[in-house]
Amino acid sequence: MPANAPMLRLDESPALCSTSTLRHYHAYGVSICSELPLPLPEIREDQGPSLFELEIRASNEPLFGVIPEEVTLKHNPFSGLDFGHLPDGSTYARWDDIGEALISTNGRSIACHPFPQTNSEAFYVYLLAQALSFALVKGGFEPLHATAVALDDQAIAFLGDCGFGKSTLAAAFLQAGYRLLTDDLLLLQNTTRGILAYPGPARIKLFPEIAREFLGKASSGVLLNPETQKLIIPLDYNQVCTDPALLTTTYILARGDDVAGRDIRILPVSEREAFVMLLRSAFNYVISDPDRLRRQFEAAQALIGTIIVKRLSYPRSLEHLHLVREAILSDLCAAKSESNACKS
Repeated sequence: MPANAPMLRLDESPALCSTSTLRHYHAYGVSICSELPLPLPEIREDQGPSLFELEIRASNEPLFGVIPEEVTLKHNPFSGLDFGHLPDGSTYARWDDIGEALISTNGRSIACHPFPQTNSEAFYVYLLAQALSFALVKGGFEPLHATAVALDDQAIAFLGDCGFGKSTLAAAFLQAGYRLLTDDLLLLQNTTRGILAYPGPARIKLFPEIAREFLGKASSGVLLNPETQKLIIPLDYNQVCTDPALLTTTYILARGDDVAGRDIRILPVSEREAFVMLLRSAFNYVISDPDRLRRQFEAAQALIGTIIVKRLSYPRSLEHLHLVREAILSDLCAAKSESNACKS
């Protein structure tokens, strides 16, 4: 495309659908107005105020043509993401064999275009996680790379890099009747009650053998992308938590290769270690301007002392996961006992 070609503006583009019926959803505490039918709950009358308002618009044409020639795309091998920041402050994101998105400067609008033959479930996972993370960061929020489950009146989160077993451990809790709060992207809000964790889509990403073992749902899944066997598993209403929950404890998962022996270990960490671990658990590393980096430090510091951060290591085998789940539940009960709140 010529360097002097007009750039696409998300607020006034003839390439974007303008006749679709707008749908209103709610996820991660975000109010989403979308031209696309998304796998999200619709906004309820009793929903309460949203943290952020976002518009998702569907492009009839590929978005790559709006990228000026002087913008060089960078590649993130861990997420399969190609991205570039445009002169006006907007961000272009592309996933091979999946689709592309253009996120506005202030994060309040996303134009998206799924590639031909892309399964809609797979496209929505990238749209409602990676593309959304750009919008949230641009809007002043700091999402974490975490999976969280709801346990009665509280939530716990598992933090760790891709492949560390966050979703697998959550599936073990689902098998025991607990509910998923969110898988992969966690948005938090500091309130007078404590740290609120917000629910994401009613989906979890698992390998087929994990899905069969804990949910019996491998056959209902859709491939996340052509390069993996991981499936996107839709969950039933009774398997998900649809309201925010107070986050009390986060468990930082050790890399499977770093676990020695067959012991399950839950260890406290210092405030300094917790601070570093929380920084490393940022969902989006791509935006790294000074204001964003300062906000990351402030967000991590605000969590220290408000939630409990512990390190969790365990052998990566299916037969151990129910023991890991019970160890976590015992750890939480012991913590409640210390504050005279544990109930038999």
